[in-house]
Amino acid sequence: MEEITGGNSVYVTGKTPTAGPSVASVAVKFPPNRYTQDETIGALTDFAGPEFRRFALSSGVGFRNMALPLSRYSKLSGFTEANDAFVEIALDLAEQALLAALDEAKVKPSEVDVVFSTTVTGLAVPTLEARLATRVGLRQDVKRVPLFGLGCVAGAAGLARVYDYLQAYPHHVAVLLAVELCSLTVQREDNSIPNLVASSLFGDGAGVVVATGADRAPIGPKVLATRSQTYPDTEDVLGWNIGSNGFQIVLSVEISTIVEKYLGDDIRKFLADHGLTTTDVSTWLLHAAGPKVIDAVENVLNLPADALDYTRNSLRDNGNLSSVSVLDILHATMADPPSQGSIGLMIAMGPGFSAELVLLGW
Repeated sequence: MEEITGGNSVYVTGKTPTAGPSVASVAVKFPPNRYTQDETIGALTDFAGPEFRRFALSSGVGFRNMALPLSRYSKLSGFTEANDAFVEIALDLAEQALLAALDEAKVKPSEVDVVFSTTVTGLAVPTLEARLATRVGLRQDVKRVPLFGLGCVAGAAGLARVYDYLQAYPHHVAVLLAVELCSLTVQREDNSIPNLVASSLFGDGAGVVVATGADRAPIGPKVLATRSQTYPDTEDVLGWNIGSNGFQIVLSVEISTIVEKYLGDDIRKFLADHGLTTTDVSTWLLHAAGPKVIDAVENVLNLPADALDYTRNSLRDNGNLSSVSVLDILHATMADPPSQGSIGLMIAMGPGFSAELVLLGW
């Protein structure tokens, strides 16, 4: 077997990785208000008009969980009320996901050394992990690393930053907390195509990853290597315009074009740097961005028809969960893990325009 060095980790093709941080557990939690896409269409058509139905029916989404009952959205007075709801609901979901992930990993809250938290759908200062600290029993000296602005890429980018931290502190326990309540950002007076597309795609949820350094006994897959890519002159492709009404989506039709132009080569170069090719990857964990992007990734990598089933299932069952999406897919993968020695690749894209790649080994 060939030995491959990835960053500071060493692993062997066809064998279990022998060093580096590992994922101990993943938990994903959703608000209780669950609706079919037809129910959502009915509730939003009053402001979006009949054109919204066309986007919604082609979105690949069958169900979504919402932070609030559908009847509440038309009554929100503005950004202040929506953000107040975000803080309250996000905190509850974050607590549920964090305690579930810690319980599954058999880690006590007092054993957590660092929490990376991410969201791009609400604002809270102190941030969510600070508000959770006393509530769940985190230590007073726990390190806090809030991340904002990474959007959909943040699930993979957050795991990559957890990897960086645990490389330096191999005896530590790290947590990644992602909460996205996308429904609270919907602009009811915006009939633009980007807002209609976003309203047809995005869902709400929270995800937590518990990861441990190399000095602790591994439980789940190893994080082997990571790579970040930011593409020039793409700042206007994806993001928010933030104003008095809150978060207005910036969503360009160029996303699929950028994926087709750059992502395939970037993935192949990343794998080649670690002695691998796409045929060595048996498990693909792609952020559930939307049908066009999913198809673009499948095409540029020449993947088998079933390679992105977890991604399409997540989109169908929960919508695009922004940063939580790829964690939902990781959760499904760990529930039915590939065979020992398998290689996986996590892929997410977000504002910047950027991509994050995380190499995993079972």
